[in-house]
Amino acid sequence: MGRAEIARASGLSTQAVSKIIATLEADGLLMQDGTRSAGRGLPAALYAVNPDGGYALGFEVRPDAILGAILDLRGTQIATARERVIAAGPQETATIITAMRDALAAKAGIDATRILGAGVALPGPFGRTGLSEEASALPGWEGVDPVALIGDALDLPVTVENDANAAAMAERIGGAAEGHATYGYLYFGAGLGLGLLSGGHLVTGAFGNAGEIGHLPLAGDGVLLERAVSRLSLVARLEAAGVDAPDIDTLGALARADHPIVRQWIADAAGPLARAVHVVETLFDPETVILGGAMPEEILRDLVQAAELPASSISNRTDRTVPRLICGRTGRLVAAGGAAALVLNRLFTPRFAPVAPTLQ
Repeated sequence: MGRAEIARASGLSTQAVSKIIATLEADGLLMQDGTRSAGRGLPAALYAVNPDGGYALGFEVRPDAILGAILDLRGTQIATARERVIAAGPQETATIITAMRDALAAKAGIDATRILGAGVALPGPFGRTGLSEEASALPGWEGVDPVALIGDALDLPVTVENDANAAAMAERIGGAAEGHATYGYLYFGAGLGLGLLSGGHLVTGAFGNAGEIGHLPLAGDGVLLERAVSRLSLVARLEAAGVDAPDIDTLGALARADHPIVRQWIADAAGPLARAVHVVETLFDPETVILGGAMPEEILRDLVQAAELPASSISNRTDRTVPRLICGRTGRLVAAGGAAALVLNRLFTPRFAPVAPTLQ
């Protein structure tokens, strides 16, 4: 955009816009990106975000692994890292994340002083709750302030978020949710979570635990949804039959081979998944619900196809432009990339305090 367009869009004067652009150019955050002729006079200079003006770090902490990513200012993923752990305790996690930051900066060949902040995605629930002993939770983190712990270790501003929320944000930057502002994201992480975005902002709840949908009894006979629809439930069923599935690549190979246990699990999980989508639609009225995360693409696609969504839903509209349930496009590092996207979201979609009315 040119100065005049920015001035019209922002309500600022052209002179104010020119001063701000000069400052942002000097800081390396904006760059000139071509010109546009508007008839008489000199062509107007056009400005764009400088993708190398700053970078955002993102980390996902799982019980058995820590994943990292770094994004430029356009949301492009320029480096990733992954490290397996025995148990992701607080101090061990802070040490690994610090080393991972240095490795990512070196791998990307960037100036580490241009890193603007870090996002960290943790599996919920946060705080001491009645769900803290679930297999998908992080042991040893109760009572720990992750913002202070990791912020001190990195010496950066840190945003901590539920992993499903981070994944939901990642899909908005170059993923299946690009162009959408209000949607749900069902996330396969350690368990099954739900990220919700309304008008481009995350819905987090009073204690950061909104979207713990995996703990709802939606699977029939009072069984929690997560026990029927999660990577843990699929791996448990395979292991019960003597089939070892230690990682996502193995699950993908079994799916491509049309393994009967994987096929039956998909058939059994489709019903509970459809009921979960219906709940999200009824409570939240999203543009769409996205299914993604740490699960092979083949299984995600088959789940979406197998889930028969009820016709009696407020989301069953004749004017829909996108299906009610779709696959995500950001892959298994979605939560790490999403954690970094939280930093960009804070920069580009700020929340402003309301201005008190002035009495005349």
